[in-house]
Amino acid sequence: MDSEEHTQHRIRAMSKTELANAYRVSLKTFAKWVTPFKEKIGNYLGRAYTPKQGGLIFKLLGAP
Repeated sequence: MDSEEHTQHRIRAMSKTELANAYRVSLKTFAKWVTPFKEKIGNYLGRAYTPKQGGLIFKLLGAP
């Protein structure tokens, strides 16, 4: 198992606030960062991004 697969297994559902905190930016800044990728990431439904969406965010923005 390579390190990327290992990392993906640990990703859990995370709210926008949790992701912003992980990147150490404000919620407003985080929202600006993900806006260009909204179609790729998909809709934010409920109170958290799914683990799959979180993994994609980490891939697109880089690890926090």
